[in-house]
Amino acid sequence: MADLFEDYRLGPGWDEMFVDPGLPRETYEALHATLQPLSSAELGVRADVLARAFLDQGITFALKGVERPFPLDIVPRIIAAEQWRTVEAGVAQRVRALEAFLADIYGAGQVLADGVVPRRIVVTSAHFHREAAGINPTNGVRIQVAGVDLIRDEQGTFRVLEDNVRVPSGVSYVMENRRAMAHVLPEVFAATRILPVESYPAQLLRALRAAAPNGVGDPTVVVLTPGVHNSAYFEHALLAREMGVELVEGRDLVCMGNEVAMRTTAGEKRVDVIYRRIDDEFLDPVHFRADSMLGVAGLLNAARAGRVTIANAVGNGVADDKLLYTYVPDLIRYYLGEEAILPNVETYRLEDPDALAYVLDRLDQLVLKPVDGSGGAGIVIGSQATDAQLAELRDRVRHDPRGWIAQREVALSMVPTLIGNRLRARHVDLRPFAVNDGDKVWVLPGGLTRVALPEGALVVNSSQGGGSKDTWVLAGTASAATPVDDPPVLAAIPEPVEPVSVPAPRSPDPGPGLGPSIAQQQQQQQSARTIGEGTARMVGEEEVGC
Repeated sequence: MADLFEDYRLGPGWDEMFVDPGLPRETYEALHATLQPLSSAELGVRADVLARAFLDQGITFALKGVERPFPLDIVPRIIAAEQWRTVEAGVAQRVRALEAFLADIYGAGQVLADGVVPRRIVVTSAHFHREAAGINPTNGVRIQVAGVDLIRDEQGTFRVLEDNVRVPSGVSYVMENRRAMAHVLPEVFAATRILPVESYPAQLLRALRAAAPNGVGDPTVVVLTPGVHNSAYFEHALLAREMGVELVEGRDLVCMGNEVAMRTTAGEKRVDVIYRRIDDEFLDPVHFRADSMLGVAGLLNAARAGRVTIANAVGNGVADDKLLYTYVPDLIRYYLGEEAILPNVETYRLEDPDALAYVLDRLDQLVLKPVDGSGGAGIVIGSQATDAQLAELRDRVRHDPRGWIAQREVALSMVPTLIGNRLRARHVDLRPFAVNDGDKVWVLPGGLTRVALPEGALVVNSSQGGGSKDTWVLAGTASAATPVDDPPVLAAIPEPVEPVSVPAPRSPDPGPGLGPSIAQQQQQQQSARTIGEGTARMVGEEEVGC
């Protein structure tokens, strides 16, 4: 064994590269064979090339005032074709169920009348917007883009942590990571059949064009950004450029007579589809924040009149509520007549008095998450909390049980990661991206893998010192198969707590310090929910923690 792996120790989570020390899994054999002969110095040189490439492109992260390249680890994460088929099918299934749910609650509300989801869960969600009622998409699609956050548990089973269907971000990392890795590990690419990721912009553009209002044959599509101070601006600009459409701010658009137009040097030009990267609350000052300078006055009225399509749809955030998320397996059964392909992390609904009592007795053994938390904000990992923190948490949960969910502490799977000049096991998560054009839900092969770089850390947020990995999906045969290395789903949690699913936190982006203008303040408010004290230039509106 070369020095890179000679002191590599398997961690507490499922190790995705190794079955046993020194024995790689089949999916990692080619990568292991490439890395093994390298010295730590050689691998370090390649890692430096990666960092310089990101720095030169402005793909940086400001942490405590220091600008640095956003960490891309040189060891990729690899997913076998059979495993990916399960992930792909499970992600598409969730998108279809959530599409049906959103159409239902903003329409007839049959799912509420049938008691599948309690009405109070929906109407008390901070992201349920009655203003969205009556806005019916032309092709029935409200979720053009979804980001479904997954983890692999201690037995290696993929589990869903959260559905992000508002303005999920991070796909720019997927594309840029792949471009960079192709240059630093060309020998592995030559020996491995990896599914490409370059088609994402084309798939997205196809879905956006398919969502155009009735009677529009050649729709004009734009990407609406909060502006250059937003931490995901790199992604907004990249996607607009790759799709060949205009990148606009709210001040570039005007709405009159329920028509939306873009100001150009040649005059106003009608806009048919807006891929917005602005939160609902800032999108239309007529219906939401009256002081918003990021959106367009009258935009919701134009959408309701069927003159413009907003992608993703306003009001989708109700499906991101962590308490609502616990009902997603029931929604899959209700709308699709199927069982969930991807299991969920076991979760406790604290509105249930028995579950609340159970959780309050075991705060030091569980993970508590605010239902509207984002970017890792507000999460308390009981085993790592002080007595004072647990006492404060107990009071907060008793005061507002609707505002919290609890889940067991999952040891996320681990992948070798370059730490200093040695490879060490570090925890990872995964965000596959799905694009829905109304006929098919297409899932980008791989997605964004984020890695918690500090030893023992479970929260992968960039503000917590996290980085990313390129995610390789191996090409395989067309027939489906049982995922390699994946065991059966774990049994349900014992009573008194109902075993259900839980999402991880996600959030809109943070920005720079407050400026003197309202617009600058709103850019800060719009973006400040992603990474806390740091600013990730590429991390998107819904950066996720564990």
